Amino acid sequence: MFFKTTNARGSAAALSGYAGFAHRVQCAIGWVAALSLMLAVAFPAFAQPAAKAAPAPQAVRTVLVMGDSLSAGYGLAASQGWVSLTADRIAKTKPGWRVVNASISGETTAGGAARIDGELKRNKPAVVVIELGANDGLRGLPLAQSRANLDRMITASKKSGAKVLLIGMRMPPNLGREYTQGFSENYNALAKQHGVALLPFLLEPIALDRNAFQDDNLHPVASAQPKLRDHVWTQLAPLLR
Repeated sequence: MFFKTTNARGSAAALSGYAGFAHRVQCAIGWVAALSLMLAVAFPAFAQPAAKAAPAPQAVRTVLVMGDSLSAGYGLAASQGWVSLTADRIAKTKPGWRVVNASISGETTAGGAARIDGELKRNKPAVVVIELGANDGLRGLPLAQSRANLDRMITASKKSGAKVLLIGMRMPPNLGREYTQGFSENYNALAKQHGVALLPFLLEPIALDRNAFQDDNLHPVASAQPKLRDHVWTQLAPLLR
């Protein structure tokens, strides 16, 4: 009897102890669950994994072209000029870049110098391509005046933080040797003075091919534009890195 009684009491004590332990465990679990709920309400980040931040959109950088009819695509469809063809190439090979063509047929260096500040403010370009001077030369305008206008455009572009590609032209010999040589030298001197990229003669790849020009013998035909695009690309591409 004593043995049984002792076992019964022991068993009762054991059960009593187990029940108390279970109660304490249940209380602890309850407090943990309550605490977790409070944290989830107060701090949603604790309740679920943090969502990955969306990547910041890549800023678009601009190539601004300031030119005359040779860059405006005189006599051509809008998509045929060398500037448009360059824009297509950049869209395919240089993500994050675009081209703004601010060229105007008949533009002189004076017109470009007058417009440059507004174009820089409006477009905030990373690269400025200056293709002006041909109309100055055809009108026989003073070389010093043309050089001063180009100098102003280059200076303003660099001050804005843009890189510059200066594209030169050459004049026919009937304007006289002194003028034609001085005209070409303007571009060389300005590029050296400002330390900017230079393409000495835009029409170099086609200059001796009469079939590459329209009836006016001044403006290239559509089939010649890819050659001009590739010619300009040799100096423009390094500026897009």
